Amino acid sequence: MKHDIATIGELADLSAYDEIIDVRSPAEFAEDHIPRSVNCPVLDDRQRSEVGTLYKQVSPFAARRIGAAYVAENIADHLRTRFCQRDRNWRPLVVCWRGGQRSGSLTHILRRIGWDAQQLEGGYKTYRRLVIASLAEIPRRLSLTVICGATGSGKSRILQAIAARGEQILDLEELACHKGSVLGVLPNCPQPSQKMFESRLLTSLAALDPRRRVFVEAESRRIGLLQVPEALIETMRAGACITIEAPIESRVDFLLRDYDYFLSDPVWLLARLHALRNLQGNETIRRWAEYTRNACWRELVRELLQLHYDPLYCRSQKQNYAGFAAPKTLTTTDLSSSGIDALTSRICAA
Repeated sequence: MKHDIATIGELADLSAYDEIIDVRSPAEFAEDHIPRSVNCPVLDDRQRSEVGTLYKQVSPFAARRIGAAYVAENIADHLRTRFCQRDRNWRPLVVCWRGGQRSGSLTHILRRIGWDAQQLEGGYKTYRRLVIASLAEIPRRLSLTVICGATGSGKSRILQAIAARGEQILDLEELACHKGSVLGVLPNCPQPSQKMFESRLLTSLAALDPRRRVFVEAESRRIGLLQVPEALIETMRAGACITIEAPIESRVDFLLRDYDYFLSDPVWLLARLHALRNLQGNETIRRWAEYTRNACWRELVRELLQLHYDPLYCRSQKQNYAGFAAPKTLTTTDLSSSGIDALTSRICAA
């Protein structure tokens, strides 16, 4: 076996290295990368596109000739800046897409300098295979307690309060940057790619102690544009359920506080409401648009709950969550900060 090639059988093997250097282009790195890795591209996005075009339209030789010049220049820049303070014992792992020429070039130069640099065999694709395998296995070890409740019951706030008390949680909506409904889009917070979501999720799962309970909010298979891995959704649906019940006016009050950013951007809200036209009909959408233009927020939120969210919730929970047949139910009329704190105390004491 070559001394500069590293093979990993599990993700924990990555911790043996002082630093993980991802030499892929910034766009590739942004889509997903190994946690705690740093991006030191040997070809930037423009250069990678140019080399790829030459490879297809001219010849592999022409592509390698210009590509080698770019790689040499970029590696020289990294040596002068990113790596100039590394000591003699530094041991990095170098990663590219499939463990080929890009990571091989940097690994070769680092080793010639005297560092024990290793090139990840199979590159990022090896990491992705381990992520997929781990997401199919780790969730099944966990004992999940699912926080259920109609929209506006404060489930996400309760989950955060549970974490503040030292309990284990899995906050899927935070990982997905989305509140999990057609109006769940967060302003100025785009969702990660599916691959990045899975990397973030795996990092959270790996930090959980399977001997202790884990609280999670009830979710559908999709959170915005992202898919929840099958093993996790199956484990959630088999978990014990704690259902929060609150009257509609308390939930309206909560949502007006929790979704206050909608109130400051009616145009954006109208665009989101328009996505419901096939489910609710044009007449209802026109009425909701009128509520929005006239700032009749309470009327709008109440009808959204009555006509859209509550019927959807009842169908979804009964069909999908086994524990919903006999949940532990906690009732409240107070979804203020103090009310959520009181609910959290009751949940953690159970």
